[in-house]
Formats: sequence, structure tokens, C-alpha cells
Amino acid sequence: MSKSRLIRVGIDIGGTFTDIVLSGSDGSLHTKKTSSTPEDYGEGIINGLEEIFTEHGIYPAEIDYLVHATTVATNAVLEDKGAKTGLITTDGFRDVLELRRIRIPELFNLDYIKPNPLIQRRYRLEVKERLGPDGTVRIPLDESSVMAAAERLRIAEVESVAICLLHSYANPDHERRVADLIGKILPSSVFISCSSEILPEIREYERTSTTVVNAFLGPVVSRYLDSLTHRLKSAGINCPLHIMQSSGGQMSVDSAVTKPAYLVESGPAAGVIAAARIAKQAGLSNVITLDMGGTTTKTALVENGEPAKTNEYEIGAGINLSSKLVKGAGYAIKLPFIDVSEIGAGGGSLVWVNKGGLLQVGPQSAASVPGPVCYGKGGEQVTITDALLILGYINPDYLVGGSLKLEPEKERGAIEEQVCPHLDKPLLEAAFGVFTIAVANMVRAVKAVSTYRGRDPRDYTLIAFGGNGPVVALAIAQELAMNQVLIPPNPGVLSAYGLMVSDAEHEFVKSLQGNIQDLNPEDIHHAHLKLIDEALTLFEKEGYDPAKTEIYRYADIRYRGQAYELTVPVKGKGLPDLKAMTEAFHEEHFRTYAHKSELDPVEMVNIRVIARISLEDSSDSKQPSLKKPKKVNIGTKTERMAYFGPGTGLISTPVLSRSELVGKKIRGPLILEEYDSTCVIPPGCKVSMDDFANMTISSDN
Repeated sequence: MSKSRLIRVGIDIGGTFTDIVLSGSDGSLHTKKTSSTPEDYGEGIINGLEEIFTEHGIYPAEIDYLVHATTVATNAVLEDKGAKTGLITTDGFRDVLELRRIRIPELFNLDYIKPNPLIQRRYRLEVKERLGPDGTVRIPLDESSVMAAAERLRIAEVESVAICLLHSYANPDHERRVADLIGKILPSSVFISCSSEILPEIREYERTSTTVVNAFLGPVVSRYLDSLTHRLKSAGINCPLHIMQSSGGQMSVDSAVTKPAYLVESGPAAGVIAAARIAKQAGLSNVITLDMGGTTTKTALVENGEPAKTNEYEIGAGINLSSKLVKGAGYAIKLPFIDVSEIGAGGGSLVWVNKGGLLQVGPQSAASVPGPVCYGKGGEQVTITDALLILGYINPDYLVGGSLKLEPEKERGAIEEQVCPHLDKPLLEAAFGVFTIAVANMVRAVKAVSTYRGRDPRDYTLIAFGGNGPVVALAIAQELAMNQVLIPPNPGVLSAYGLMVSDAEHEFVKSLQGNIQDLNPEDIHHAHLKLIDEALTLFEKEGYDPAKTEIYRYADIRYRGQAYELTVPVKGKGLPDLKAMTEAFHEEHFRTYAHKSELDPVEMVNIRVIARISLEDSSDSKQPSLKKPKKVNIGTKTERMAYFGPGTGLISTPVLSRSELVGKKIRGPLILEEYDSTCVIPPGCKVSMDDFANMTISSDN
């Protein structure tokens, strides 16, 4: 074993595959895609690591840094498999989770059914107390009502409790006392989550929903991370485990166990971080990311080199997104997120026919088990992957480097039986119809982060990755008239790579309300300093050097009477310039909504601090870099028949590896195969490779 070599590891669990990237301080880079194991995700991780260790002569003791993103939190919410949870709230607020915001995402859908609350009504209990919006006590806490509620929850054998009292963002004392009291009655194993610690902001529904999601996930995430930590140690990996947040920053395992709601979109966030880094390297300031895996497709916006972020998100809405216009379909989580739009359209998405006889694709997925029909593992319903195989886009002998052999005969019969009769089309046209519908679904996701937010996608480059992203990227770009697509190296495992290049990060927020012109700059400054102290203390607890912390101050501002606010930066380190903050808000409002009202009064709602420690210059291990491509064995076939629609038909298409693009500019049609992904370049496009091994594809026009 080379004692001088240190290795960083990124592990991203998806619904179909688990992606692993290892980067050594000696410049080595190794990747692995292995099937996810939903019954025990840790098993898939260890299996993949052991395969890499064996194939490349790596010793577990060489690993000194490991970052992980997981779908465990997301799946627990989507599948309603979280902990049995109780809620303790202020008298009169028991039904906040039912009332929500009285908004529905489909106004004229008479059959729309809102999702059931994560906590049944009999486990939502009230206590007598009340605070004013300024934190003053109007009704003292009745401790006997707290004890009675705790006893009922003990008898019900709940695993977790969410505590959300009215106006606790202004004064957390009552919530803390409730936590102390119920902790003496409930078993020590019960997870307790206070809204004043998770989300100290106004808005009762969002605060309650976020705290409930956190409590619902607490025991699940805790058990998972505890099991994974033990598995890693048993495999000889003793370095600390770091967890990716939805905001794009890393956190410690202890922080993740305390605040599991921060993990909901951790995998997609890592992909956006990697794409933003690659875009900056390639000299692109504005890009749209497209991450298509086996279960979902995720898109995000990167402007001026920075991923767009939000603190409004809903999960479980068919399309997970943060739109201010479409709300009410999922469970609200008001925490920092990279602004990702996610839709149920991946390689394993099922093809089905609705009651009206129309062909649909997703959001249900065949996942890794049983998988698409062509996997030969028991899947019977047609998926996108089956259609791609019929079209000639993917190689039945070289999926995941040849480790997953496909069976073309099986999906051919399935499409002829399930799809052709409904479309009244022959096999190839029916498969292309499935492909077209899937592309239309993904175009919707791209529009959710661009067109729907006042951005013209034609002004952006599309960066595509994930196992299936490069297959559909050009079709999506053509639908949106986007001029350029970039496919980075190792696209199928890019999210796992993004884990290793992300920073350690935490965000803190405090409610601070009032008309801006009436606020004292010193009060705002001191409130920011208090949040900064909390951040530095947490970083030190997690083992980082607080002296390396970069601090970014923000304020949430709105026009008086508005329902929602916009976040703007607070520049400098001293007293804030209230006039500059107001002007920044007007400009952000115009950018977001295409209008502003500079004569209307402006009010502050919250202040925020983002604390970040860059790990790029870590002395412990070298920051990983994607390497130029090596020659990849893609089999004996250098061309195959591929179908590009009725207008073009079935044509012989060259099949190349990325390394064969060096120094060349090649026109489509063309298929580029790699270990972890396949890129389909239709006629009318040309592809070349830049100095960083990125494939750049543009129209001939």
C-alpha cells in the first residue's frame, strides 16, 4: 500500500443505480455504477466499493474523506415509510397540516386529491399556551396539558415528535420547555424536533410542515446512517462520513441526524454543484443542467457561475419544484435548496395508457428491481429504456461497461403488445412515440427553471449528465431551440463527483420584521453577528477550522402587503446600507416578476447567514479533477442502425468512444458510448471536444 496516496470518495444513491467515484492524490480516478439495493442501500455501497478495491488495488485505509448523498429521506416521504410521528402544537392549531394554504396545483381538476398529512389527526395534540408575534407571553404554558399530551403519545408508541408552537420563531422558550417535559415521559429513543431549531421563521403551515417532515425522517435517517457507518468501519474505512445537503453544502453525520430534512434533494444538488464547476472551467457563466437517471430527471439553473437557490420547496408533487405559482401538491419544506425541478421521467419510467386512451410515461418507475423488460429480471411493463433499445440508441451488450446485459427480444414483444395497438403504429414509430412523450415531459422540467421564471433557454447552454441525460439532451435542446449542449466526462457518475468538490456549508436564519426605513442598522448587524457566531461554533464542533469560514449575509424583503419575499445579499461586513438593500430588492423583484414599484414601502421579514468553508485547498487530500478520456472498449461494432423519427428513418450510425473525438469535429448522426452513459447525436448536429474533455454539441446551422 502506498502510504502517500490519499483517496476521496463520493457515493450517490439513486433509485436505480448507486454511483461511486474515487479520486486519489496521485491523480487516479475510478468510477463504478452498481445496482441500488432498496432493501438495504448500504449493501450496494459496500459491494461497489469492494469491486473497485479489487479491480484497482486500493486499500480501505487509503480513504481519508467520504461524502455521501442518498435518496433515503426522499423515498421515506414519497412512500410514506417514515417514523410514526406525533405533533404537539398550540391550542387551536391542530389542523394546520390539513388546511395547508388552501391552494391546489390543478385549479380545474375536480378529481384532485391532496396528499394525506404525514401525521394522523389522533396524534396531533394541542397544549395551552400562546405567544404574541413579538415573542411576549400572552398565555403561560400549561405544563399539565403538555404532560397529558406526552402520555397519550407514549401510549401510542410514537417514534418521533414534532413541536411547533405559535410564534416560537420570536421566542423559543415554550418549545424548549415542552421538549424537556416530554423527554421525561417518552422513551429516550424518541426523536424530538422543535420548529424553533429547524425553521425559526413566520408562516405557521410552512414551519409546521417542515418540522413534521424533519421529525418524520429523524429515526429513518438515524438508523440508516448508523448502519452505514458500521458497514464502512467493518469494511476497514475509518474516515469521517460527510453528508450532502439539499443546498449543495456538506454537513457532518451528527448534523444530518439532527436535521434530516436537509437531505431531501442531496443527490440532485451534488450534480448541479459539479455542473457549475465544469461550466466555470469551460468559460460558461449561464447554463441549465439536465440530470436524467433511471427514476427521475432533474433540471436546475446556473447563472453567473452560481446555482440558483430557494427556500421554498414541495416534495411529493409529481414534479418536485419551488414554483411560487404552483403550490399545494406536495409537502412544504421551507429550507435552503438548490433550486432543482424534478420530474418522474427516467430510464425506468413506466409506459402506460390513461383512461382517455392517451399514452403516458412515468412518474412510476420499474427502478432497479424488477427493472425494464429488457433487463430480464421480471419486469413486464414497457419503460423508456426499452424504447431506447428498440430505437438503437443504447447498446444491449455495453450497458454499464457491459456488466448489465440486455435482452432485446423481450422488450420488442412487450412494445408490440402494450404500445403499438394504442398508437396504431409499427414498432419503430411506436418506440419513437414513447421517446417523444418522455422528451416532452423533460422539456416541462427545463421550462420550470427557465421559461416559467422569465429566462429564455436559448440564452443558456444545456449541460447533460446522468446515465440517460446525454441520450435525450439533443432532442430536448432542439425542442427549446437551445444552441449548445455540453456533455462532461464521466457524465453517468457526475453527481458522485460533485460530492467531492462541494464545500462544507450551513445556513442560519432569524425572523426580523419591520419597515426597512424604520429599522436600526445596528440591530440588523448584531443579529447577523449572532448567527455568524452560531455558524462558527457549529463548524468547530464538526472538526473544521472556523478561521477558514466565508460568511455571506442576506435579507428576506418584500413590498408591504405581499405574501412572499425575495432574498437579497447584504454587502460588506459592517453596518448594513439600508438604501442599498432596498435598491437590490427592487432590482431582484424586477428580475423575477418583470416589474417593480419603487414608491411602495418595503419591509424586512428575515435575515440569513450562509457560512461556507471551501475544501478545495485541503491539505489532507488533493481536490479531484475529471481527466481526459482514455480509449474505451465499446465492443466490436463500430456502427449500428438507429431510428431518428419518421422524417429521417432508420439509418446506419457510427458508434465511437469519447477518446476518438480528440482533435476532431464530427457531424451526426453519431452515438458516443462510455462506461457510464451514452450520448445520441442526431443528424444536423456536430460534436467536438474541448481541452477539458467536455463534448460540445451544436446545430449545423
